[in-house]
Amino acid sequence: MSVVQIFPRAEEPAVQALPVDPPAGSEASTVRAEKPAEMPAAADPLPASEPYPLDRAFHAMLARFTGGLSPLALSLAWLDWGSHLAAAPQRQMEISRNILRDTGRLAEAVAHATSPEQKPWSVVRPQGRDRRFSGPQWEAAPFNLLAQAFLLGERWWRDAATGVRGVSHANEAIVEFSMRQMLDMLAPSNFAATNPKVLEKAFQSGGENFVFGWQNWYSDLMRFLSNSKLADDGQFAVGDTVAVSPGKVVYRNELIELIQYHPTTAQVRPEPILIVPAWIMKYYILDLSPQNSLVKYLTDQGFTVFAISWRNPDARDRDLAFDDYRKLGVMAALDMIGLIMPGRKTHALGYCLGGTLLSIAAAAMERDGDNRFGTVTLLAAQTDFTEAGELTLFINESQVAFLEDMMWQRGYLDTTQMAGAFQLLRSNELIWSRLSHDYLMGESAPPSDLMAWNADATRLPYRMHSEYLRKLFLDNDLAGGRYLVGGRSISLSDIHAPMFVVGTLADHVAPWRSVYKIHYQVDADVTFLLTSGGHNAGVVAPLEEPGHSYQVLTKPADAPYVGADEWLELAPHVEGSWWPEWAKWLAARSGAPCNPPQIGLGDALGLPDAPGDYVHT
Repeated sequence: MSVVQIFPRAEEPAVQALPVDPPAGSEASTVRAEKPAEMPAAADPLPASEPYPLDRAFHAMLARFTGGLSPLALSLAWLDWGSHLAAAPQRQMEISRNILRDTGRLAEAVAHATSPEQKPWSVVRPQGRDRRFSGPQWEAAPFNLLAQAFLLGERWWRDAATGVRGVSHANEAIVEFSMRQMLDMLAPSNFAATNPKVLEKAFQSGGENFVFGWQNWYSDLMRFLSNSKLADDGQFAVGDTVAVSPGKVVYRNELIELIQYHPTTAQVRPEPILIVPAWIMKYYILDLSPQNSLVKYLTDQGFTVFAISWRNPDARDRDLAFDDYRKLGVMAALDMIGLIMPGRKTHALGYCLGGTLLSIAAAAMERDGDNRFGTVTLLAAQTDFTEAGELTLFINESQVAFLEDMMWQRGYLDTTQMAGAFQLLRSNELIWSRLSHDYLMGESAPPSDLMAWNADATRLPYRMHSEYLRKLFLDNDLAGGRYLVGGRSISLSDIHAPMFVVGTLADHVAPWRSVYKIHYQVDADVTFLLTSGGHNAGVVAPLEEPGHSYQVLTKPADAPYVGADEWLELAPHVEGSWWPEWAKWLAARSGAPCNPPQIGLGDALGLPDAPGDYVHT
């Protein structure tokens, strides 16, 4: 029997959440002309003080030197891999045999480098998407041999990092990814002396390319130090050249501005469209230049369009919860649309993280008997995070705790950490190819509206991002039926509204096979469309832009499940933009055209025209 009496710990005092008074019959505030509150309301009170403040401060300082990556997570992954490889002598011998075999083949190619019978890429060839060594300059010796030696090194390390018995899949992926990042830095294309294109350009220009490259580097450095944006350079300015579809902010609260766009046709479909974008970036990804604007395309097709513009949070919003984005975002916008266009079903569209939020809102509404959604469209949005691609390499318990400590000090996740993570997923295309093109070749890629939007990054509140990573990525509560809304579980199987789900073929953020899992999660007709391109360029697919194609197939709610690989074989290929396919799908589920609705409620004095004020924060 213990002689030590255990006393219970005193309860930590709680911070009182700021109240948000919703109107009768509404879940969120619909005050229209008031200025946003200084501090948004949190969904639930949080402890007044976080545990281990010294540890958190140390981790936050460490994060400045590691780019937000947890050194412990990386160390544990390498320890797992190294220990198992050290205890695998047969695997070591196999790797050694591969190295000796390829070294011999490379030595033979070197010995016959001047022979006319020796063809380039005789030992190893770049993979299809690898453009670092494209062009005839890389086919001549000695540059071709340098490139082949590097590609062999990449292949050796990839073989060594994978296929070791006993290593967890997550740690194996971390080792392979981090090794690939280190090798990418050492590619011959990244150095002037070993890049034949750079040497040729220097010879032709008398070294002028290095002068222009230094100017490009200095310009980027000044932009980084001044924290200025590409969008501010004048050519692509928000409200002047991008986000210019005419409209009016018809509602504002402390988190969103709701924009209603003016009709461009004499009559419109009776059902409005509500766009729920991700708050990782600004909303106008779907309203870029007029020729690239999905909003303009929809209004030209006779639809009434509403779009949410999220406010960019700061340190005061540290306790803003994930569910606040549902209540103050989706539900508040839906309530306002119901006042402007009463009795109408709404076509809801969610993009990326906005699509995940929309699926949560739709499931909660169906659970509660709220059937205001006529259809639900998800663009590159995940609802199951077990196979979320290489982004999951940044999401494990150690990494999430490290990120939480980093955000704890500031109250938000800074734009540089988010942008850096996405760039690492495509480092060859977004980092090293730009180094070669801009700084060594001395050339500048022509700016585009999509580049300007991509540079207009936003911050993520501490509490929201922590809940998102833990509940969705780490625990996968939404797919497992454990996600709580209003204290009660929701299930995606409660969604019965017809769904149009878009995946993009080269998506590194929301891999299309992960998006495809919606087929066995909902009890609804699902039209799945797989479009060419990536997470952004695949979605922004204007009709006049060449090179777009897609596959599409509809699965009725009572039809048997078709696997992703089988779907690829069954779904017909179509050349062109996917936008008309979706517009036709929406029209088939909409009523006959009628007169356009009023803009707002007629009493939104003091609220600005589109694109509003929040987009500039």
